[in-house]
Amino acid sequence: MEFIDPGMLRTELIVEDAIESGDGAGGVVREWVEVATLFAHVEPVRARMRYGADQRQVDITHRITMRHRADIFRRMRFRRGERVFAIETITDPDETGRYLVCETRETGR
Repeated sequence: MEFIDPGMLRTELIVEDAIESGDGAGGVVREWVEVATLFAHVEPVRARMRYGADQRQVDITHRITMRHRADIFRRMRFRRGERVFAIETITDPDETGRYLVCETRETGR
């Protein structure tokens, strides 16, 4: 694992969690609510185009590094303005409990 410089944690992100409720017709309505604000390092990892069903889609992934928190889960997402980062994996890179690294997929772009 490479050294993590705490000074790199300067991008402000909002952490959101989903609240699901019934829609009265047998479906589910998902509402995203803000649960925390934190500072992190956001690093682009990959951008690639996919084609299918006469549509072009772009997959953009980022690695987000932050100070360790016990209240971050895969069901959550990060938001910065209009940009949304869905959490796919969460790891403690050196198992010291100092940092978390989240692999994310940017959605809505």
